[in-house]
Amino acid sequence: MAQELVLTLPDGAERRVPAGTTSRAVAEAIGPRLSKAALAARLSGAIVDLDRPLTAAGPFELLTEKDPDALAVLRHSCAHVLATAVRRLFPEAGIGFGPAIEEGFYYDFDVPRPFTPEDLERIEAEMRDVVRADESFVREEVEREEAARRFAGDPLKLERLAEIRDDEVISIYSDGRFSDLCRGPHVPSTGRIRHFKLLHAAGAYWRGDERRQVLQRIYGTAWFSQEDMDRYLRRLEEAKRRDHRILGRQLDLYSIQEDVGPGLILWHPKGAMLQFQLRRFIEDLVLERGYELVSTPHLTREQLFVRSGHLPLYAANQFPAIAAGEGEGEEVRYRVKPMNCPMHVLIYAAQQRSYRDLPLRLAEIANVYRNERSGALHGMLRVRGLTMDDAHIFLRPDQIEQEIYELLDLTDFVLRRTFGVEYRLDLATRPPQKLGGDEAWDAAEQALTAALERRGINYRLDQGGGAFYGPKIDVKFNDAIGREWQGTTIQLDFQLPERFELEYTGADNRPHRPVMIHRAIFGTLERFIGFLIEHFAGAFPLWLSPEQVRVLPISDTQLEAGRALHARLRAAGIRAHLDARNETLNYKVRDGELMKVPYLAVIGAREAEAGTVAVRVRGADVKQAVMTQDAFLDRLASDVRARARVP
Repeated sequence: MAQELVLTLPDGAERRVPAGTTSRAVAEAIGPRLSKAALAARLSGAIVDLDRPLTAAGPFELLTEKDPDALAVLRHSCAHVLATAVRRLFPEAGIGFGPAIEEGFYYDFDVPRPFTPEDLERIEAEMRDVVRADESFVREEVEREEAARRFAGDPLKLERLAEIRDDEVISIYSDGRFSDLCRGPHVPSTGRIRHFKLLHAAGAYWRGDERRQVLQRIYGTAWFSQEDMDRYLRRLEEAKRRDHRILGRQLDLYSIQEDVGPGLILWHPKGAMLQFQLRRFIEDLVLERGYELVSTPHLTREQLFVRSGHLPLYAANQFPAIAAGEGEGEEVRYRVKPMNCPMHVLIYAAQQRSYRDLPLRLAEIANVYRNERSGALHGMLRVRGLTMDDAHIFLRPDQIEQEIYELLDLTDFVLRRTFGVEYRLDLATRPPQKLGGDEAWDAAEQALTAALERRGINYRLDQGGGAFYGPKIDVKFNDAIGREWQGTTIQLDFQLPERFELEYTGADNRPHRPVMIHRAIFGTLERFIGFLIEHFAGAFPLWLSPEQVRVLPISDTQLEAGRALHARLRAAGIRAHLDARNETLNYKVRDGELMKVPYLAVIGAREAEAGTVAVRVRGADVKQAVMTQDAFLDRLASDVRARARVP
């Protein structure tokens, strides 16, 4: 007699079935509607195919389109259909991996040439034929020798097969004549995949290793409804319109050039002005809040990072050492710095500190360098040369709550009140592998919690997500089209003060160990500016815009009046540009709009005679408004003073 399994349903009811019963059979026993809607099942937290025999008891749930986890199953199945279609059209294509990813899927192929847009159209049409055939996804468990025989012509699959442990199950999924080495799970058949689209192809190193061959990765998306897919595709189009790499080139903000190297930003005049305004904004802000500015070298003796603990733990992200002779032929190794904290620690340690001196807040906008893998680089969002608005705060343990409270206020002022960005907070607590005793961790976590609750902020608990040296608060926010970004991180650190034996003299006249906070409000200026470009679609607030006003004389006759207004604007501190080109007004206006200049100041014959200006406001419904130059200057000053987000 077969062993009986007890399945606990979501409503708490129990269903007893013989071992080997499939989830499909359970669904049919519950009712025809659920049987028709079911796509997969979840047993004790693991998602399994409907036709996979059940071998264990536990909590059991059938997945339908309404379950968030079902979308990943659909997308993984769609990746399998993509591979089926590619193999039909390109029989010699090597097959890599095809996982579901956020909002879609991809599959890697080893082919002799990159896929073209025309190839993608053919492949998508072939996928629709696979879907119409409604072939079942059939799972087999095989021995290693049989799998090796089945994939003898697929070296990428054989490499993956060699990594599967002897105690792991080797499974193969087939739909029709195509088979894939795969863990699954999949939807019951190809016909359940109805709404999908291939997006683009790109080169990708095999296994993400830049020493390996470049494969061709096809990206796609799949959804349960056409409405959801259309909404996503519209969002993709909006994302392309806002892409900081395209806008950065269009607005002449920055470039990345091969002669300098990947991941290293060349700031053009307008981009440098954007960076300058953000630097001045954050420096003024922190000076008002009791910070002191410091400046540290771009490189340092390697031994400093050994003492701080970053070497060898962070060596993979650091550039190789530079050897330099010192003194009597002595060779010393130097490193360009990947972070500033060890140098700030040395500034703290340069003199005796009293409990009355704390908190000591040291801030620096500094260039640091991290040897990111070339495959991970992405415009300004992932670079090798970073400009950090960095700060390290040295304080007594009893000051942690108040300092965190003030940092949360600073974060709110910058993100929400200045840039209009709504955000959420995660409190990341001690990880399993940590340094320091539980007593210190308890005090730190309680202080962070108290500061969050004192501000009345909702937060999520990221249990075990803290750094090995202390708990932290992570700030996450969504941009104008809903994409999530990692923002400010506020990290407590017990370890660097310990490693460098930092001290302050307490009220009891005895030495005590300070606590250290690492924080960067922008994070890096490169990533934050990349975010702002996309968030505002290049239409920056007036106070931040590299070019705030463009003066447009209608003809050469008004050129002198235009020069006079331009000079007056610049004397008032406004970043103005005079367009003196011999072009039509329509051409000049169109160019100003393409460059997303907040205000276009048109000077015609009447304006030149009356000392007025016809103002065109970016994004306004009214075409233009005539006003006195004094009124225009007052309006500009008011917008800048208020840091208005819309002109």
